[in-house]
Amino acid sequence: MAKCEICGKSVAFGKKYSHSHIRTNRQWKPNVQRVKVIANGTPKKMYVCSRCLRSGKVQRAI
Repeated sequence: MAKCEICGKSVAFGKKYSHSHIRTNRQWKPNVQRVKVIANGTPKKMYVCSRCLRSGKVQRAI
């Protein structure tokens, strides 16, 4: 399941409406990437959303 380990952002559920107003279930998944980050001073692979990466909430390990 797509879930950010930093902010906890996960799948959101809702309805998709067609032109004829037929409703079907759908889901919005966050842009989660497996990234090597520095956590507690050691490099570690984590699932992080793109917003946390962009805002600098995590530091990438090189």
